[in-house]
Amino acid sequence: MARPNSGERAVARAVVVLAVALVAAVVGFALFVVLPNERTAFGVLLAVLAGVLGARVGGRVASRAFPGYNVAEVAVEGPITRSGRGRFPNRVRGTPADDVVEQIEAAGDDDNAKALLLKLNTPGGEVVPSDDIRAAAAAFDGPTIAYATDTCASGGYWIASGCDELWARETSVVGSIGVIGSRVNAKEFADELGLSYERFAAGRFKDAGAALKEVTEDEREYLQGLIDDYYEHFVERVAEGRDLSPELIRDTEARVYLGERAHELGLVDALGTREDAVDRVEELLGVEASVTTFEPTRSLRERLGRGAESVAYALGAGVASRFDDDVDVRL
Repeated sequence: MARPNSGERAVARAVVVLAVALVAAVVGFALFVVLPNERTAFGVLLAVLAGVLGARVGGRVASRAFPGYNVAEVAVEGPITRSGRGRFPNRVRGTPADDVVEQIEAAGDDDNAKALLLKLNTPGGEVVPSDDIRAAAAAFDGPTIAYATDTCASGGYWIASGCDELWARETSVVGSIGVIGSRVNAKEFADELGLSYERFAAGRFKDAGAALKEVTEDEREYLQGLIDDYYEHFVERVAEGRDLSPELIRDTEARVYLGERAHELGLVDALGTREDAVDRVEELLGVEASVTTFEPTRSLRERLGRGAESVAYALGAGVASRFDDDVDVRL
């Protein structure tokens, strides 16, 4: 039997809401006006309130019986980090990875969401948060279509490799299948200020990459090995998820391509707009697609807290963050 389309579902929801509201209003009129035999304004007001309450209850019933959507859309925008905050104060804020994972998992738990539409507009970011989002998308039980808007690079492409298909615009920037690691070398600056580095560490490579000392050849080889291991993992994930040969991926040498060229290379399944991606979802589902956006739910207190955190971070990060001893590894 054919499922009702969006217009039919809207009509059905409206009928349910009106029916429940009418029944509640009639019951309210009987309880507060007819039975007491007091046709007062207060009784009529109670009957009206009963109708309003019935409409709200009817809305909930109608939403469950005739859901207004069957596709969940989740967005990954900006740099990918655990908290959504950049490493430095002037770094553009992105979508927190944990929030994206939460939204995808919520879509997976929603019986109404039969497909996942993943919007990607990101230059990449941290390795593990990117992999967490990829894993959540891969675990979704239903068609998963990723579509790139402006940029789907590095960590964004890592995420896309966990989806069934990747769509892009002809002028989208796609690729950058590589890993970069960096460290600040502040040795000369520290010398000018009269600062010296004194090592207290257990383990030969514990302070490898410390900013206030020169990196040794052994440390450089060790750190480069970590980057190479991340890269091999990236290649394996993309090759498996996108059904591409590892050789083709390595041949890209972490270059970015416009969508049209990426499609020719097989890095993108199809070219088109968001609407084209939605049409593809309809084709996979076999019914009309109705999309709703899944967004993180935060209380007013949480929103105020995040705003205060951003202000405090911008004011207090200062120069100290630039002398972080850790090597910054990003996709």
